[in-house]
Amino acid sequence: MAKRVAIVGAGVSGLASIRCCLEEGLEPTCFERSDDLGGLWRFTEYAEEGRASLYKSVVSNSCKEMSCYPDFPFPEDYPNYVPNSQFLEYLKMYANRFNLLRCIRFKTKVCSVTKREDFNTTGQWDVVTLCEGKQESAVFDAVMVCIGFLTNPYLPLDSFPGINTFKGQYFHSRQYKHPDIFKDKSVLVVGMGNSGTDIAVEASHLAKKVFLSTTGGAWVISRVFDSGYPWDMVFMTRFQNMFRNSLPTPIVNWLIAKKMNGWFNHANYGLIPEDRVQLREPVLNDELPGRIITGKVLIKPGIKQVKENSVVFNNSREEEPIDIIVFATGYTFAFPFLDESVVKVEDGQASLYKYIFPAHLQKPTLAVIGLIKPLGSILPTGDTQARWAVRVLKGVNKLPPSSVMIQEVNARKENKPSGFGLCYCKALQCDYITYIDELLTYIDAKPNLFSLLLTDPRLALTIFFGPCTPYHFRLIGPGKWEGARNAIMTQWDRTIKVTKTRIVQESPSLFASLLKLFSFLALLVAILLVFL
Repeated sequence: MAKRVAIVGAGVSGLASIRCCLEEGLEPTCFERSDDLGGLWRFTEYAEEGRASLYKSVVSNSCKEMSCYPDFPFPEDYPNYVPNSQFLEYLKMYANRFNLLRCIRFKTKVCSVTKREDFNTTGQWDVVTLCEGKQESAVFDAVMVCIGFLTNPYLPLDSFPGINTFKGQYFHSRQYKHPDIFKDKSVLVVGMGNSGTDIAVEASHLAKKVFLSTTGGAWVISRVFDSGYPWDMVFMTRFQNMFRNSLPTPIVNWLIAKKMNGWFNHANYGLIPEDRVQLREPVLNDELPGRIITGKVLIKPGIKQVKENSVVFNNSREEEPIDIIVFATGYTFAFPFLDESVVKVEDGQASLYKYIFPAHLQKPTLAVIGLIKPLGSILPTGDTQARWAVRVLKGVNKLPPSSVMIQEVNARKENKPSGFGLCYCKALQCDYITYIDELLTYIDAKPNLFSLLLTDPRLALTIFFGPCTPYHFRLIGPGKWEGARNAIMTQWDRTIKVTKTRIVQESPSLFASLLKLFSFLALLVAILLVFL
């Protein structure tokens, strides 16, 4: 009899978990509290309780070749960076392609997930759900939690003296949907993450004045990177990742700063990060420097005091008139249906082995999928997590003893930098390629570049020096996709196809030919250094 698995949430990680359960012959039942799939990517005019919320103009920060499911590329005619409406359509295509809808129970809220009395023997769970006022209870052999971390807004009003006296409008960025509300207003956006920056830029097209307040600054990069290619296809390669991780952190930080300032000098724009040791997620925005240089957005430090109709910033005595304040101050996360004895959240993170399994459970029958912030897309990350997790739930793969897992979790919480590579010291952050490769190793699905170099050298070089696209992750092993090799070898064709909509005649250049020759020679030298 197939094991029954309860999956909480039908967003990107929930869909991947359903698919992986079906691949392994398990019986998944997915509970989704809203009336449709898609999670974060399903736009609604109003924020819904218990579900991530986005604004109308949201576009993906990771390009389509880097953010698809590993065996299901985006349609070729989709733009490289996908608007939320098309992203949702893609998720529906994925669900239809693998017949996932039959496993989803919509408008069903999970009220509680508790261990059964015989848990230490069976590992089973009691799952209580609520649908249209009717409560039901069912027994499941395993549970996969896929609710993400963008549902509970963090709004520290105590940190803003005088906010209770403010007579204007203020709200968390989760409530923001359209820029019309900013027309002819003086707007203050607090927080310089991706949402805060997007909102400030959007507001600047309609508002009278826009301030963007940041206490720590941030690196800002454009989706359009070197030679006009998508930023993550250039930055996320196995070769570059290995190169960065072999260098001392100060040198890596210097190289990153040099690269970031190549677009514009962040210090001159008041944006340079105060902490340049610990990596903070870069802000993806194509317009911000242009809005700053034309005076449409003014960068300000933290807030000293909020008054009835104005704000005073740190290091300033002047009052700036403000009509609307948007707090883009991030999110907290919790598991309201789980007891703290199962998963406890402290200081913005949970005690999860490899960001997935509670380290102390007697039976490894509960997994959390997608509770991670890799410097890469969450879709292939969640898919890879689910593949390994499902094989553990099924009993094919084993976890180490609890003592070993707890020790690793505690070591991660200490946030001790290694001294090499980028410093991922913030909660839930990790090195995308290194983390994915580790999970792939557990299920014997990591490509062996040395073997490939002998049997398929062109593919091996493309995997090592080219973008680390998700297709790498289903090239071999359980869940292998027969189309993976072709997808890898044609990834640049699909990328260029949607931008090169006008055919141009390019004249051959002697300089370009010589450059290609020298590049080829440099590539050979690199191969000798790496593989020999």
